[in-house]
Amino acid sequence: MLSSVQNPRFLLLHLPPKHLHFATTKAIHTSQTLALSPSTSPSVSQILTLRHSLLSRRSTAVELAEAYLARLRRTEPQLKSFLHVSENALKEAAEIDRRIERNEAVGPMAGVLVAVKDNICTADMPSTAGSRALEGYRPPFDATAVRKLRESGAIVIGKTNLDEFGMGSTTEGSAYQVTANPWDLSRVPGGSSGGSAAAVSARQCVVSLGSDTGGSVRQPASFCGVVGLKPTYGRVSRYGLVAYASSLDVIGCFGSSVTDTGILLHAISGHDRFDATSSKRQVPAFTSQFISKDLLESKPLKGLRVGIIRETIDDGVDPDVISSVCGAACHLEALGCIVTEVSLPSFSLGLPAYYILASSESSSNLSRYDGVRYGNQVVAGELNSLYGNSRAKGFGSEVKMRILMGTYALSAGYYDAYYKRAQQVRTLIQKSFKEALDNNDVLISPAAPSVAYKIGEKKNDPLAMYAGDIMTVNVNLAGLPALVLPCGFVEGESTSLPVGFQMIGAAFDEEKLLKVGHIFEQTLQGCNFVPPLVADDFPC
Repeated sequence: MLSSVQNPRFLLLHLPPKHLHFATTKAIHTSQTLALSPSTSPSVSQILTLRHSLLSRRSTAVELAEAYLARLRRTEPQLKSFLHVSENALKEAAEIDRRIERNEAVGPMAGVLVAVKDNICTADMPSTAGSRALEGYRPPFDATAVRKLRESGAIVIGKTNLDEFGMGSTTEGSAYQVTANPWDLSRVPGGSSGGSAAAVSARQCVVSLGSDTGGSVRQPASFCGVVGLKPTYGRVSRYGLVAYASSLDVIGCFGSSVTDTGILLHAISGHDRFDATSSKRQVPAFTSQFISKDLLESKPLKGLRVGIIRETIDDGVDPDVISSVCGAACHLEALGCIVTEVSLPSFSLGLPAYYILASSESSSNLSRYDGVRYGNQVVAGELNSLYGNSRAKGFGSEVKMRILMGTYALSAGYYDAYYKRAQQVRTLIQKSFKEALDNNDVLISPAAPSVAYKIGEKKNDPLAMYAGDIMTVNVNLAGLPALVLPCGFVEGESTSLPVGFQMIGAAFDEEKLLKVGHIFEQTLQGCNFVPPLVADDFPC
């Protein structure tokens, strides 16, 4: 047995968080484990299972779609994950069934229900970016990522809730509704892609798309107990993604397993002539090297160099979160990894640099929402009033604050002191990550300094909310890929709350991250990452 737990519900990882010598730490061994059924095991791919059911004619696409839609309708009044649900999902499923009946080829994601964050354009549904400024807006085109999904046979089930224009860490900043965490309805799902994370966690869809500017895929993945992947900047086209901070924004993936996340990433990756920043690198088959648990060697990750970032397991991080991440490191060591501590001295500088750069870029990007070119228009007697009143009515308080911050940082007399210095810090962060990844295959850290917050807990304290992004923003500044995996639980007031850890790789090294994550996921025991809200649908 590789690595296990002493309690069948929790990873008991009560290891000293500081001065932990990973090279000599022994994996936790115990005979008391929890066997997961195929329907709930995180290592089982829902996409591959659905495809097998379709092609073997055991189930139809319509039946599968109806099952997910029924669960969505049952849970949505409590969760509020979606801003819009597609009216065409069953029609699209019926067309897939007709093609299968005629023995025609169907795409690799045929019948897979995908939720899309509402700042990613869809031609047949509204795309509001969670803002009143775009209320009712229906784009005349699909984002490139959405177009590729449709071409692969996927069905877009709906548009998910988010913090307005992606500016927030809890999804409380939406202009329309507050999304709840499926594990505890009194808590947030994280943000800004909280709707997409909650939808996958509650099995309202199979996989989903989010966007990640400073951690907006990875932090919700940790809070909701799902797999979240932020690709390398340029791996996925940003065409059709409503811009927040263009040098940081990426479209990311959520899934209930690493395999599903890898399949989704493959479907949306590749160069796009509509996005000059998209990479022309060949897209590998991210899941082609995955190995079944039955065929794994005793040390399947032997020799892999893993560095745990020292600055992320220090003061300011919940001790239980640190214990879970240290336990994940022990599990990797049991799989054969060489785990050591690494230091990134510039790590703490990333948070202020990120907020200066992101706010500055948002000040520029959101200037187009003036009520004339884009955005809903307010009736006014003269042009300046039209601009001002349209923006005042259309934008929420958080968006206004970030626009003002960014405009200030870019203004004459302050540009060198703030924006230029933040860019210099960004270069330092990129160099420090390169040095660390030259000596390590993977870096690991918590995905967030705590488990999910209570709804309302951070809303009136923006500095505390911003501090919650400290684990993730550096990765965006460096343009690197990162994968978040659930690794355990922390005891909450009424239920257990999931914890995720973050694996960071070199640029365009998603294939390695996914391979390592797949092995970790298959060998992790004692954790069932299906929230209580839908546990009856997925019995252990």
